[in-house]
Amino acid sequence: MVAHVLRLRVALLVGSLRGGRRLRTLLLLAAVIAATVVVCLAVLSLADAPVTVARTVAVLGASAMLLGFLVGPILVGAVDQLDPRRFRVFGVDDTRMPFVLTIAAFVSVPSLALIAVNITVCVVAIRLGAPWPLAVLMSFAGLLSTVLVARIGMAINALILPERRSRELTALFALVVIVVAFPVALFLASLEWDGKVPAPVAAVTAVLGVTPLAAPFGSLFDIAAGVESAAWVSGLIALLTVIALGASWSWLVRRLLTTTERPVAARERTGLGWFGLLPSNAFGAIAARSLVYWLRDRRYIMNIIVVPVAGVLTVLPLLVAGVPLEIAALVPVPVMALFFGWLPHNDVAYDSTALWTHVASGVSGIPDRLGRLVPVALVAVPVLAVAVPLTLLTIDDWRMLLPLTGVAAALLLSGLGVSSIVSAVAPYAVSRPGDSPFQQPQRPTSRGFSGPAVAFLGAIVISAPALWLFTLTIVHGDQYAPAAFWTGIVAGIGMLVLGVAVGGRIFERSGERLMEFVETA
Repeated sequence: MVAHVLRLRVALLVGSLRGGRRLRTLLLLAAVIAATVVVCLAVLSLADAPVTVARTVAVLGASAMLLGFLVGPILVGAVDQLDPRRFRVFGVDDTRMPFVLTIAAFVSVPSLALIAVNITVCVVAIRLGAPWPLAVLMSFAGLLSTVLVARIGMAINALILPERRSRELTALFALVVIVVAFPVALFLASLEWDGKVPAPVAAVTAVLGVTPLAAPFGSLFDIAAGVESAAWVSGLIALLTVIALGASWSWLVRRLLTTTERPVAARERTGLGWFGLLPSNAFGAIAARSLVYWLRDRRYIMNIIVVPVAGVLTVLPLLVAGVPLEIAALVPVPVMALFFGWLPHNDVAYDSTALWTHVASGVSGIPDRLGRLVPVALVAVPVLAVAVPLTLLTIDDWRMLLPLTGVAAALLLSGLGVSSIVSAVAPYAVSRPGDSPFQQPQRPTSRGFSGPAVAFLGAIVISAPALWLFTLTIVHGDQYAPAAFWTGIVAGIGMLVLGVAVGGRIFERSGERLMEFVETA
């Protein structure tokens, strides 16, 4: 059976090179080979580095690789050629199937690249003083753990997520990766090594080296460094991890073989987009409709584009006025957070006559208020997650991470809370759907001026304590940083909850008035 599955695996690999997408497959294969060669050469260069540096690179790399093999299948929604259900017709015993598929999993381009990298790490560890039997054992444990994790990721993808991944779901996964990975990568890139491991990285490496993420390589390089007690602990954790992953993989195989196909898979094939992805309730429907509007209506798109541009342009006059770059560079993030929170302050008016669907269906106010905030949150959070570390990298002062994050959260969340109230109390006329976003219609009431000002100034007033502590951090030092962070978080969340509750109540009582407004404005 093992030989049969291996032959089938090789045939699938060869068939992919002969298929209709041969050029694309060859280009991807060439890219993987080139990346593998570069990584292997970089790892081999660590043979001349101190053991602590080699251990740090190996542990961080192993952790990132294991997480990548786990979430990669979930992110891209790839079809698993080694899905246990494909081999059910061969009559293989359920107890043998996990072992057979694990062996076959080594015959793939990613696995072969992983094997090459693990071999180079093993060579480096031996050169740095690790005994070769232990180096081989721990390298194989790390390799097997990563392969099993990839199999588990594929199984989770098959059990939980839709078979045909929608573009919307893939986009959400990509946003999560950006929010998490980009700041971490920028932080690591900002550190100055100078032949030694920076203290923050050393602390993280020490923790990861005794976790299942990188225990094999933590043990391997601890032996090379002569720290035998830590090496034994990490080695034991590595072996227990392999056992636990093997048991989990065996359970998932049995689960796949005894679970029927999910009927919801057809839901993704109907092309419902955001409506098929979000929950089937009032909040999900309103959020999906808002996302469709924000991503297709050029009036919304123009608002989204203007905010980052406006934030960056605020630096130029400050620099011309003589403000130091270290101070001026801190301005764009709060400005962008403020404007992102301010954007939905007139969302009811942008609905135009489509507002009747909300009123006629009798939807409660809180789902309406929350659903309208989803598009702004999906844009604002990734943008700010990228902008904050870029700002800190520019000024080379990561001590400002907490206060800058607190201020951004306060301005964004409090702005969303105030906007939830203002959009129900004081909507004003905007350009009609299909009109130019720069067209300015006549406003029949003065609310066209008071509404935006209240939403804008309200967010600033509520965020004032966080802004004050942020200023004290700049002037007097980072002892005020934790207070600025938590003050901003608490103020932002508190105003968001209050704004959604109050705005929802006003929306429920003002349905007729809002309908009259959208019909006449």
